[in-house]
Amino acid sequence: MNRNGIVVIGGGQAGLAMGYYLRKAGEDFVILAADERIGDCWRERYDSLLLFSRPRYASLPGLRIGTRGCPTRDEMADYLERYAVHHELPVRTGVRVTRLSRDDQGFVIETTGGDWRADQVVVAAGMHTTAHRPAFAAELDPSIRQLHSLEYRNPAQFADGTVLVVGAANSGTDVALEAAKTHRVLLAGRHPGQIPVDIDSTIGRLTTPLVMFLFKYVLTRGTPIGRKAIASTQQRGLPLTRNKLAHLDAAGIVRIGRIEGVRDGRPVTAEGDVLDEVSTVVWCTGSGPDHSWIDLPVFDGGRVRHERGVVATEPGLLFLGLDFQFTVASATIQGVDRDARYLARRVRNLTRRGADRPVAVDRR
Repeated sequence: MNRNGIVVIGGGQAGLAMGYYLRKAGEDFVILAADERIGDCWRERYDSLLLFSRPRYASLPGLRIGTRGCPTRDEMADYLERYAVHHELPVRTGVRVTRLSRDDQGFVIETTGGDWRADQVVVAAGMHTTAHRPAFAAELDPSIRQLHSLEYRNPAQFADGTVLVVGAANSGTDVALEAAKTHRVLLAGRHPGQIPVDIDSTIGRLTTPLVMFLFKYVLTRGTPIGRKAIASTQQRGLPLTRNKLAHLDAAGIVRIGRIEGVRDGRPVTAEGDVLDEVSTVVWCTGSGPDHSWIDLPVFDGGRVRHERGVVATEPGLLFLGLDFQFTVASATIQGVDRDARYLARRVRNLTRRGADRPVAVDRR
């Protein structure tokens, strides 16, 4: 008997958006989520996190988030949980995928809660699950407390003394501003530029629709200006969105150059200054996806080979929620909608050839 069907790996906003369009199309599918509770991918972020987007742009298709302003971390998490219930999405929580492979009968998805076979797989497992730290971080003196922005929750994690935040982009400036309320703070790294308006002001609210339209429909891999913008953003990073240099200066944060090494267990700047007074280092040095469980030849230099999320060399394998998957906005809550609609059409084209619902693999 042929065992066909659709398995979506990942229960965050990308997986749920994909589920919305699959449900709308009448497809039989299952969403496998590693977290014990839908929305935990947001609950695990730092306590004070405030999204950049107002309700219209912080909502997935088919259900508005319902907040009055930019949602908090917990409001976003609870919204995702409510979204799955509202659309009756078949999410199986607490099921972590440990291996994705293929045999002559289709895809095999091995998990902590039993295995699945599927004719099609959508990988929507998140882009920021693995912390990036410089190799020399291991050389810091053990007395210096270290944590990554993915591990940061609140200032109670800081040791007494000076806090060094490495990385001056959005997460780094968020952490630095919060730390400056109780600690002396050094902020290291290149300034990535900043949006010239206050996004929470009247002008910011009025210009947001235009910016989102550009990010979602103009700055794409299909336009010359879009390819240029994506390449520039990949190289330089996103500009400061809510925080401004004036905010950092007003908080008394000392901005320094790059941290490029360690001497005698202490961080050293590019100018050769040894930072003896630092007691805590917060690495806001980026993060990436964990695709180590994908046992398929679909990577090139660590990046997925795809066209708008479709992997041509592995028919039936799709990715959703990748950074710059098709547009500048692809990995955002609002941007994932367009990519999910596109992939849902690709899925329907294949299921019309005779797909059935996912079936559990009997390993006995």
